[in-house]
Amino acid sequence: MSWITDVAPKIKTLFKRDSPENLWIKCPDSGQVVFQKDVEANQWVISGSGHHMRLSALQRLKLTFDEGRWTDVPVPDGESDPLKFRDTKRYTDRLKEARTKTGLPDAIKVGTGTVEGIPMTVAAHDPEFIGGSLGVAAGEAFIKGAEAAIERTTPYVAFTASGGARMQEGILSLMQMARTTVLIRRLRERRLPYIVVLTNPTTGGVTASYAMLGDVHVAEPGALIGFAGPRVIEQTIREHLPDGFQRAEFLKDHGMVDMVVHRHDLRPTLARLCSLLMRLPANGAATETEVTAEDGASDTEVSLPAPSDEETSRQ
Repeated sequence: MSWITDVAPKIKTLFKRDSPENLWIKCPDSGQVVFQKDVEANQWVISGSGHHMRLSALQRLKLTFDEGRWTDVPVPDGESDPLKFRDTKRYTDRLKEARTKTGLPDAIKVGTGTVEGIPMTVAAHDPEFIGGSLGVAAGEAFIKGAEAAIERTTPYVAFTASGGARMQEGILSLMQMARTTVLIRRLRERRLPYIVVLTNPTTGGVTASYAMLGDVHVAEPGALIGFAGPRVIEQTIREHLPDGFQRAEFLKDHGMVDMVVHRHDLRPTLARLCSLLMRLPANGAATETEVTAEDGASDTEVSLPAPSDEETSRQ
C-alpha cells in the first residue's frame, strides 16, 4: 500500500486548481453572499442591502478625487513608541504589522487634487491601521493636511473612520484632540470650508474633537457615530437603547448630522457644498492660477471673493 501513499498526493496536486481567495463577500446586515468584483464595481456598496463596506484610506482617496488621481501631502512617521507600551504584544510590533498591512506610516493619509473640478485637500482614516485610532503621527497628519489646505487655499475634507484615541500613546494621543482643534480654527479664520464625512465607525476621541467640528457634517448610511459604543452605554445606564441608536439616520433625525448621503452621491455632494461655501460660480468653475510644483505637476489655487462691508463689520 506504500505506492498509494506515495502516488495519491501527487495525483491530488496534479488535478488541484488554484482558486483565488476572497471571491465572495458576506453582507454583515442581510447575510447575503455576493461576488466581490460586483461589490468593488459598485464602490464597495452591497446592492441588495445597501450596506456600505469599510474602505481603506487609499480606496477612499481613489473614489473621491477626479480620475482617482491626487498628490500626496507628506506626513511624518512620528514616534514609534513614545511610552514603551506593551500589552499582549509590544506596541512597536503592532505598528509594524499595521504598516505592513496597509502600506501607510499611520492611520491618516492626506492628498490634494480636484473633485468635480474643484480643488480640495482630503484626509482619510484607514480603519485597518489599529482601528483608525488617533495617535501622535495621525494627529500630525491631520494637521499637515489642514496646513496644506491653508497654503493652497482649498476646502479641507476629512473622512473619519476610527475607534478613538490610541491607548498605547496615552496622554500624547489625547493631546491631538486639542492640536487638531487649533488647526480647524485657523481654517475658519481663513474662511476655508471644513467638511467632515462620518463613516463607519466614528467614535471616541475623534468624535469628541475634529469629527464634530465641521462646517457641514455628512454621514454615510448606517455609519456608527458616537463617543462610547452602544454596548457600553447600555451596561452603564442599564437600559435598552432605541433601535438604530447612534446610527447616521438616527443622528440626522436628532440634529447631530446635516445629511446622510449614499456613497455614489458623495463626490457631487462635496463639490456642491464646497462650491456654495467658497462662493464659486454656479457651474462650479474656480478662478484658477496654475502653480508649478516641485515634481513638475500643476496644482490649483482658488481665489476667495473679498468679504462684504457688512461681513467685515461683523468680524
